Amino acid sequence: MKIARFKANSETIRIGMVSDDRVTDLTGAGIESLQQILEQEDPKSLLSRADLPSLESFSKSEVTFVTPVENQEVWAAGVTYLRSKAARMGESEFSEDAYDKVYEALRPELFFKSMPGKVVSPGESVGIRKDARWNVPEPELAFFINSKGTLVGYSIGNDMSSRDIEGENLLYLPQAKVYDRSCALGPCISIGNSELEVRDWSIRVQIRRNGDWVFDGNTKIDQLKRSFQELVDYVCRSQSFPSGVVLLTGTGVVPPDDFTLIPGDLIRIEITGIGQLENTVVEV
Repeated sequence: MKIARFKANSETIRIGMVSDDRVTDLTGAGIESLQQILEQEDPKSLLSRADLPSLESFSKSEVTFVTPVENQEVWAAGVTYLRSKAARMGESEFSEDAYDKVYEALRPELFFKSMPGKVVSPGESVGIRKDARWNVPEPELAFFINSKGTLVGYSIGNDMSSRDIEGENLLYLPQAKVYDRSCALGPCISIGNSELEVRDWSIRVQIRRNGDWVFDGNTKIDQLKRSFQELVDYVCRSQSFPSGVVLLTGTGVVPPDDFTLIPGDLIRIEITGIGQLENTVVEV
């Protein structure tokens, strides 16, 4: 079951249930925010009570999807895939030992990524820093965790990264990761899926430049080293999130070291069971 924020025929943001080719407006069922659904003990039960045939619906071509992030902070986990560890070690001799240790450590690497108002929607532009030379997308499974610390849904995230800045000094991580248009999320949230089911999903990222696909990579979510609950427990440890929190869970797909994004590139990220997230690239 998938839910989303969308616009149709106006600038009003609505909440919808997403099927293969249509979006059903849940406003008539009294649902005006995703948080109303995500805070339920059983979100699928709430949606199953809606009289869907009586509600207005639109074809996907008639709507514009808006990021499913409402008031949640966005956090991220790093070095959770073996491929990510190798890439992060390779980008910097200065920090190489730290990445090796955190991959094997009990405590995961966690860092703040974005305030909700700075998250980019599907179809909008993600940014690359003007003062960076090596910029890449990081396609990631996103956890939607409610205010009770319960994992209730999954979406697609792009954790944009300036690898040369991070590689120069590990303490520059916030500058490499947190800047305007550095985070995209969407188009929808899949709810009601077990970890066993989600681990069978795949992540694929493609990059198109001047009409040609210049990168195509994929991985299985099963390559994520840590359990879902472990990541949830750590991000919620000694913290409260009254509106819930979104956690990007790390990347297992890394473009080659000689590749960097340029303005005009199109990034397409696809996760089985969720859909596709597309964004163009601009310099910020």
